[in-house]
Amino acid sequence: MIDLHYAPTPNGWKISIMLEELGLPYKVIPVNIRAGDQFKPEFLAVSPNNRIPAIVDHAPPDGGEPFSVFETGAILIYLADKTGRFLPKDMRGRSRVVQWVMWQMSGLGPMLGQHGHFALYAPEKIPYAIERYRDEAARLYRVLDTQLGKTGRYVAGDYSIADIACFPWTMTHKAQGFTPTIIPTSSAGMPRCARGPKCRRDLRSANSKRSLSTKRRARTCSGSARRRWRSKMIAPHGEEALAPSRTMRPQTGPLVLRDARRERAPQDEDHVEIQNKGKTPP
Repeated sequence: MIDLHYAPTPNGWKISIMLEELGLPYKVIPVNIRAGDQFKPEFLAVSPNNRIPAIVDHAPPDGGEPFSVFETGAILIYLADKTGRFLPKDMRGRSRVVQWVMWQMSGLGPMLGQHGHFALYAPEKIPYAIERYRDEAARLYRVLDTQLGKTGRYVAGDYSIADIACFPWTMTHKAQGFTPTIIPTSSAGMPRCARGPKCRRDLRSANSKRSLSTKRRARTCSGSARRRWRSKMIAPHGEEALAPSRTMRPQTGPLVLRDARRERAPQDEDHVEIQNKGKTPP
């Protein structure tokens, strides 16, 4: 069993999608980042950088005591190594995938997070900051588009953790104003995993967790639990409203936009603000 310390942001979606793809049993432990849960001692014991997501694996590969992992890139690599899936074993293939995971971790995620903050949620609109991060985010979308033009399907060859890392962040493009006139339409920065039925199912399951009340903080996300979530949380909204686009054109579903607004913004990877408490991390 894996504990997933989670909030419904692009970073949180990376890991819930990965766990769903792997079919591993896991328990969701919601972290209210607006209330400052990420600064509580019990969470810092798992994630010393006070960021979501983080995991605790109660059945680690070495058979030892429960093992915690923080930072999404590290979690994706750990889970891939644990299961032998979505990360090539040969040196060249593994390195290519890890390179694109690091690219997402150091570039695509932080720059989209900063642009989302300054363009959508900052109390004061600073044109220089908005333009700076918009231009860099657009450049990164072009890098991704160029790479997909070379590989023809996925970011680093076969479907891998590189696609799982990039996809949730590219889903924010419409909310952030990256229209087809700004970013290339051949990929729209969206890895083609969005077209697969498993990825659509994974995203629905990940989004449905946002609707769980805090009294239901530790449900196992497997088997009957997923079916109950789906019937109660997803079916009333309709399939078309929840499914990501089947094409490569930039579209973002209503649920994703609603989640982004309700959570104030995709989590900024470089600066976490607790606005309702008026404090910032040390």
